[in-house]
Formats: sequence, C-alpha cells, structure tokens
Amino acid sequence: MAGSCREQRDTAARLCRWMMAAAALAAAVLNGAPAHAFLVRPALFAAIGSTTKAPNGWLQLCASNAEECKPAADQARDVTLTPDLLQQLYDINKYVNDRVTWTSDDELYGTSERWAYPLDRGDCEDMVLLKRRMLAKAGWPIGALLITVVEERGQERQGAKTRHAVLTVRSDRGEMILDNQTPEILFWYETSYRYLSRQSADDPNVWVSYGTGQAKPAIAVAATPLPVSSASPLELPPPLGIKP
Repeated sequence: MAGSCREQRDTAARLCRWMMAAAALAAAVLNGAPAHAFLVRPALFAAIGSTTKAPNGWLQLCASNAEECKPAADQARDVTLTPDLLQQLYDINKYVNDRVTWTSDDELYGTSERWAYPLDRGDCEDMVLLKRRMLAKAGWPIGALLITVVEERGQERQGAKTRHAVLTVRSDRGEMILDNQTPEILFWYETSYRYLSRQSADDPNVWVSYGTGQAKPAIAVAATPLPVSSASPLELPPPLGIKP
C-alpha cells in the first residue's frame, strides 16, 4: 500500500512537472508568435523616385538648428531587426503618442507651419522629430530614420488632400512606419497612405519622391500587432533635454 501511494505521488509529481513544462512552452510560443509573424513578412522596399524639394518646415528647422541636419557617419546603415528592437520601436512610438497631445502650429506658434521638438503638445511633424531623436539616442542609425510625407486617402480639407508626416524606419526586413495615429508598427505597404516624399538614407537634407508604381507583396498579409511587454514599460525622464 505504501509503495502504491509512493508510486502515485511520483506519477503525480511527474505529471505536474510535465504540465508546468508544457504550459511554459505554450507561453513561450504564444508570446513569440507575433514577433515571429512580423519578422517573416515579405522584405519589400518602397520604390524611390527622383530628388524633390524638402518641406519648408525642415528647411526652417535646419536654418535655426544646423546640428540636426548634419549627415552622420553611419547615415546609410540599415538596422538588423530583432524582437527586442521591435519592442523598442513599439515603446518609443507609444511613449510619444501618449505623451504629446496633437496641437496645430496655428494654436502653438501662430503660424501655419513650424517643425519643433515637442514637450507635451505638437503636431505630427513634431512627434516624428521626437521619435527620430529618441531612437537615435537609443543607438539607431540616423540614416534608418527617415521623416516621410504622406497623403491621407479619402480625407480632404478645404478641397485639398490632407498631408501627414510619419517616420519610416529602414531595416533588413523592409521599411516600417511609426505613426501618431496608431500604436501599431506596420510595414509601409500595410498602411492606407499614398507616399509623397521622404529623406534620403544618405543625407537628411536630400529629399526624394516615391515612384508612381509601388509593388505589393504577392500574397496579402494581415497586420500582426507587435508583441507588447506591459511588465516593463519604457521609463524616460519627462523633460528629455528637449526644448521647443
């Protein structure tokens, strides 16, 4: 009888250990699935056209702060994408989107267009600038962080299409978009935007247009939300050393 009980306890212990191991494995698979799905999407780069005029906001920013516009030594280097870097992209995109309240340049500065680093208020260009600076400080090469001008399809303001700014992040897996209008990180071909122009990967002062015909993945892919780690949110000092 004692031997039978001991065998039952041993069997129960083995079953318990097996169930714990199975649960841990399932958790690892489930937690890693979004990142894996994101990383195996088609590596497709947008077709770039000829050089074009830089936005007036960028020219004004450079005139008042030339240091922001100098090409870096690692200017043209793309990033090798990893799950950790994906998480960092998500954290910084969400941090800026949550921290900065969209406010027009007219309300902030009394002018229709001004690019500046925001504290707690700013428009889409300002948020792009802040994300770009934060990623650069985190070690991302500046040539992989390209300010991009897009057009929002189906939205018009006073008879004209609405222009919008996003941040294109270049990697070995393709080009991702950081947008103040969504917490998700999407590849450029997963958005609904029409792409107009962006900075060159070689020189931030050279702007290039997008080609008229953009290739799409041969097989449609569903947008997979980036894995989010709520246990360790991004913690940054509120001022960030940035002045408007």
